[in-house]
Amino acid sequence: MEDSGIPKCLKCNTGQLLPLSDYGSQGAAVHYKAWVCTNPDCGFNIKIRNGDIYLNEPISNGAMHSPRIR
Repeated sequence: MEDSGIPKCLKCNTGQLLPLSDYGSQGAAVHYKAWVCTNPDCGFNIKIRNGDIYLNEPISNGAMHSPRIR
């Protein structure tokens, strides 16, 4: 299998850590704001919010999310 450059999760050794991006309050892109394990049984995640680092916050599937009206 070819190395994709995506790191393996060191917590479960099964999933891979996927980088997630978002937009800041002023609309600028914030790359690699979070990393989340692809193994749903693992749930490892690390996030950056307002310069602080958060580990293993609860993850929801987003099915009930309604988009913001702009």
